[in-house]
Amino acid sequence: MREKRNIIIIGAGLCGSLLALRLAQRGYNVNVYEKRPDLRKTDISAGRSINLAFSARGNKAIKLVGLEDKVKQLCIPMNGRLIHDREGNTFMSNYSGRDYEYINSISRGGLNALLLDEAEALSNVNIFFNQKCKSVDIYNTTVLLEDYASKREYVEDADIIFATDGAGSVLRKDYIKARDFLFSYSQNYLTHGYKELTIPAAENGDYKTTKNALHIWPRGDFMVIALPNLDGSFTVTLFLSYNEGDYNFNNLTTPEIVLEFFEKEFPDALALMPNLVEEFFENPTAPLGTIKCYPWHHRGNTMLMGDSAHAIVPFYGQGMNASFEDVVVFDKILDQHLDLKLTVENWEIISNAYEKERKKDTDAIADLAIDNFHEMKDHVNNSIFQEKRKIEMALEKAFPEDYSSKYSLVTFNEHIGYREAMLRGRAQDKAILNMLTDNVISATNLEDKDYLKLLLEKVKTVTNDILTDDNIAKNMHN
Repeated sequence: MREKRNIIIIGAGLCGSLLALRLAQRGYNVNVYEKRPDLRKTDISAGRSINLAFSARGNKAIKLVGLEDKVKQLCIPMNGRLIHDREGNTFMSNYSGRDYEYINSISRGGLNALLLDEAEALSNVNIFFNQKCKSVDIYNTTVLLEDYASKREYVEDADIIFATDGAGSVLRKDYIKARDFLFSYSQNYLTHGYKELTIPAAENGDYKTTKNALHIWPRGDFMVIALPNLDGSFTVTLFLSYNEGDYNFNNLTTPEIVLEFFEKEFPDALALMPNLVEEFFENPTAPLGTIKCYPWHHRGNTMLMGDSAHAIVPFYGQGMNASFEDVVVFDKILDQHLDLKLTVENWEIISNAYEKERKKDTDAIADLAIDNFHEMKDHVNNSIFQEKRKIEMALEKAFPEDYSSKYSLVTFNEHIGYREAMLRGRAQDKAILNMLTDNVISATNLEDKDYLKLLLEKVKTVTNDILTDDNIAKNMHN
């Protein structure tokens, strides 16, 4: 009979609640400590990413815990980006040439509540709210906690501690303080921040604009996006520099200036946002940053997971999906070591194997998210970029088994890692853009199957040449 272990998880957000559910399904005893109130009883979402993009990698994790049908009820399919120019003209840029590939807008709170309900329904899971983790003793595997109501401090111990407490992780801070192992850590912020706003539902409850799309108002140095909610509203996010440009968060200080900014840059969005001024000054402005660190574990008995290990900016819509994929990868590593008795020493073997497989992929999606920031706020309006997307859509539609764009590789191909998707996707982008610039190919005649077949072969050949050159350069550098 396999030995059961007692596990503490710090943080009951999306990653923590999913991890608790999966580990409990595997038979472990799990206690989860969350510093915030129970979101099922208290609204704690104001100004903080109330909906997210949910796609194939996240769904793979949801399948793992048997919740695919329940989660689907929370989703609104988004088939592509609906681009808005300053004059109010729009055009649709689909995410894929394959009709069955799309992303979903999903309520953060709704999904988190479902995962908490499912975890708590298991007898070997306990979840404690309003319990602040003050520190973790990484040598004795104990957690110092404080009850918000009574202010009482107390210590809990476990065999294994997971920290899924986000970008401000307490465990990661304790790793930084430790002196007996080498811990690398970087935190990089964009010059831009974000603020969440709302397009409310129409009086009859309908959507005021196209429902099944991710709306983007790209303006070069800044942008607005909007994702649909189940109640007919849209969550709108303004991404803007703190202090650069004619308009920035530091100088949008009066209702008059805010209205002037939106009237000039986003007039069609403004017409849908009756509460803009009130929300602008009520909702917080939050930073956008990337966190990388290594290693994620200490002596096999403490482990960082999700945003606590690899926080990323939101522009690929993969933050939640990447954290969910962490659970899938860790679960696979556990399956590969079923013959091991789960001692601390063997947990070290498991932790090393997990990091070796996962770290390269989380670094890749962090870099891709930065790339997509520039693509969304600027490149989507570029004519050569639009030609590239037309070619990619045509190739995916005509040859669904033979071609996937970088976006499709990252978002819809959950069977390959982020790093592999990044390397091949970047090479494909470079191949198509180079050939478009040199007039070797064009976005005309895309209805001609023979021309598309020739186009596919050219793209494949040049892509493979680029990948070969990159490998040679990397080997020479090493």
